[in-house]
Amino acid sequence: MIAVDTPQVRPLDASLNLQRKAALAGGGAFDHAGQVRVEPMSSFDMSRTIFGGMKGRLARMVMKDKLAKETFWSDGAIEEIEAAYAASQAEKPVPSLDQALVDFMMEECDFSMEHADGTFLQHLVFCHDYSAKYFSNYSPNVALLHSILGTATNTFAMEARKLPRLQELLTDFEWAHVQAFPSVLRLFYDGALLPELEANMSQLDRLKAIRFHRVIDDAPLQLSAKDLWVNFNFHLMHFVDFMPPANWGTHRTDPLMQQFKALSHFLDSAGLRWAQVQVSFPKGGKDMLGEAPTAAGRISRAIPLPIKRRLAQKTIQKYSEDVGHSLLYELDWR
Repeated sequence: MIAVDTPQVRPLDASLNLQRKAALAGGGAFDHAGQVRVEPMSSFDMSRTIFGGMKGRLARMVMKDKLAKETFWSDGAIEEIEAAYAASQAEKPVPSLDQALVDFMMEECDFSMEHADGTFLQHLVFCHDYSAKYFSNYSPNVALLHSILGTATNTFAMEARKLPRLQELLTDFEWAHVQAFPSVLRLFYDGALLPELEANMSQLDRLKAIRFHRVIDDAPLQLSAKDLWVNFNFHLMHFVDFMPPANWGTHRTDPLMQQFKALSHFLDSAGLRWAQVQVSFPKGGKDMLGEAPTAAGRISRAIPLPIKRRLAQKTIQKYSEDVGHSLLYELDWR
């Protein structure tokens, strides 16, 4: 008998935690106050995360306090979320990951850094699954590979010389959006793009395209207006995975939550919210349930929101400057 080699399937080690399962089951981001206990993580090494290169003592202290948290769910919450997730999967199973992309990620890339919660691969698989369920008209491969050409903190999973190989594995649509995602994220934090679009809300139908620069090598890129709105919706889903598990009222000045809120408001106002993302942003502070305030948390909450926004803007500008990436963009109006 002649032996026949069969392709080796290399699944990603990316099990989903309860907060992600709740998001996938409910189609959005939720404040789980009263269902979960949040405690500081005793052994946390920020250098192993995508935020390891963050500069500034205050910024690092606040980010470490945000990330170094452990969640302990009530028995009732565990049972409820697992049941809802199982039902959601049975009703609409997510497609399997593209094995060619998985092989490329495992063999040609380095996703060893950790994410805000768990491994980076868990974050990527969550984004893929969420996109497949709640933005199903568009390829979830964009969500899977959204950060392969760079995160906001200058970590790069692959080298620029491998760009042609990655492009071969993607459709034209996927390639355009995978290239654009890291750049559009930085434009959000630089703070000019959304306000300019909001100022022209009455004539968004005249927008033809946007021109900007690719993060990994500063190459010029362009998206049509339609593709820009699609990319915005990928970002809307992406923000779901950065929300705290509970007590949003206390954490409401978190720059990530504020950016999520700004993008959500813009897409609603413009009638461009195409992805399903349920979310209710807090309007004021509330007592913390199951989470004791920390010293760093108190300092963070004492910083006025305009100052936090300016700090976020300066931080992203410095990251782009460090890798020779231009944050300049141009809107092409008909």
